[in-house]
Amino acid sequence: MHLGHYHGALKNWVRLQHQYDCYFFVADYHALTTHYQDGVDIEEFTYDMVVDWLAVGLSPTTSTIFVQSRVPEHAELHVLLSMVTPVGWLERMPTYKDQQANIADKDLSTYGFLGYPVLQAADVLVYRAGNVPVGGDQVAHLELAREIARRFNHIFGREPQFEAHAELAITKMGKKAARLYRRDRTQYLEQGDSEALQRAQALLGEQQNLSIGDRERLHGYLSGGGRTILPEPQALLTSAPVLPGLDGRKMSKSYNNAIRLREEPDVVEQKVRTMVTDPARVRRSDPGDPDKCPVYALHAVYSNDDVKTWAADGCRRASIGCIDCKGPLIDAINREQVPIIERAKQFQDPDVVRTILLEGSEKARAEARETIDDVKAAVGMGQR
Repeated sequence: MHLGHYHGALKNWVRLQHQYDCYFFVADYHALTTHYQDGVDIEEFTYDMVVDWLAVGLSPTTSTIFVQSRVPEHAELHVLLSMVTPVGWLERMPTYKDQQANIADKDLSTYGFLGYPVLQAADVLVYRAGNVPVGGDQVAHLELAREIARRFNHIFGREPQFEAHAELAITKMGKKAARLYRRDRTQYLEQGDSEALQRAQALLGEQQNLSIGDRERLHGYLSGGGRTILPEPQALLTSAPVLPGLDGRKMSKSYNNAIRLREEPDVVEQKVRTMVTDPARVRRSDPGDPDKCPVYALHAVYSNDDVKTWAADGCRRASIGCIDCKGPLIDAINREQVPIIERAKQFQDPDVVRTILLEGSEKARAEARETIDDVKAAVGMGQR
């Protein structure tokens, strides 16, 4: 992974793992969507990426870290959801149209590419995720996951004797909680009291005696609808800087313009020194505009106010050269890399990482299995 991943996602993941019950997985099925012809070593890439995650601070004792293909329920839910997902929904996805138009060196005329947003939906819905940390470019995909969940619930949520099952579930809450639930449900259904709805939803979240199925059944009963088999996930939007790459475009492995995590200091120096700057500064004496310089965009992330002021003023007045401007940036990037490189040394033994992924995958599978059992029962495949 590279610095764009670190500042755009990984730093946020490290923070979130202490606030939520988090699941982080290597999407190796998705790697085949556009790279199935490349003969890539997915196992090696998996190891390298997970070491990066662990080196920046993701903890297997705090969060669940696993590999998508080692939890076959992802693929199973993908198949079941694909049965009810209209093709038109997938063809309208902005990323589908954009990549079809702009990626000429890959075979994108496959079902896997058309249907990968359904697999993404399964990745989220199989854990009945409440929140999904995404950037703005992924909001459309998460909205599709919500629409798929909504459609699935509409088709299969009306189980036989739903009301009787819901009433039975209420009795499992205990007398006081059951009384409060019924009171708040009545206030919401008869008076539209949104606060009553919120109280009842919070009450359900506190119940220890309810199965996941009963809890979702009572969520649906609150609104007068059917059982919510697959809750709709919410976007946890994150503000993250878009780091420029060595050529000025967005930092990306696809553009071969990235500074990798755990890069050696001399490689960082060589890469930053060759980085493009404001094209107006042809000569050392030419003044420039820091707002048009990719190097200054990195200063905005890495440097303190004094250094940023020095770099901006020096650029505009041509009192410093571009190589001068890059010096503090090289030092700052290498300082950030030092603890990451040190932590990575703890995971040089691949067996250590394999154990983390095996344990994480087993934990994830136990959660996913509950969802699959509920989903299959809803569609009439309850007998295993």
